Amino acid sequence: MSRIIIERLGQLDYKEAWEIQKTLFRNLIESKNMGNSADMRLLLLEHPHVYTLGLNGERKNILFSDDLLSSIGASFYHIERGGDITYHGFGQLIGYPILDLERLQLGIKSYIALLEDAVIDTIAEYGIIGERLNGSIGVWLESETERARKICAIGVKVSRFVTMHGFALNVSTDLDYYKYINPCGFTDRGVTSIKKECGYTPSLVEVEEIFISHFNRLFNSRII
Repeated sequence: MSRIIIERLGQLDYKEAWEIQKTLFRNLIESKNMGNSADMRLLLLEHPHVYTLGLNGERKNILFSDDLLSSIGASFYHIERGGDITYHGFGQLIGYPILDLERLQLGIKSYIALLEDAVIDTIAEYGIIGERLNGSIGVWLESETERARKICAIGVKVSRFVTMHGFALNVSTDLDYYKYINPCGFTDRGVTSIKKECGYTPSLVEVEEIFISHFNRLFNSRII
């Protein structure tokens, strides 16, 4: 039986991780086209400072110049996922699931909802109540109030029901880096992290372990 292999890659440059994703994505599609059931994967990692703009993202939400980007030690990529501009950096848990949704009997909306559920269940173990915001993908706190703030961004690409890209959960992220963008296109809502909400800093390894347990419970049970 096929399975979801979890690979913990540690700190990895965005471009290198992007190339790994694309290779695994192509391989899974090719295997599927040949009638085979190759293993699916979840890549867990952390990026150095980087901004990424989704396929249909708006450049008006980028507030940095090339000079500023260089001065803050960040890079920028325009990529093929959905969603607008977002930030990745140290202290953020990144997850890139490379999955065959047909094999998991999932539609795209159901898949994203399960990713959100895995994150909501993870942060609940730190006493943080995660919520959805109507019309927006990701995990929010106090989503229907003026204090609405995002703790996890989600943006995916799906082709032939195979997924790439994924989620970014702020654990101990330097939130100052969000000042240089309108995160996910929003100008009237904030961002937060587990550290900011709890007042202490869990390690990424600890948060990874918790996330893996919830991800496995939600996704592995669907493998046929």
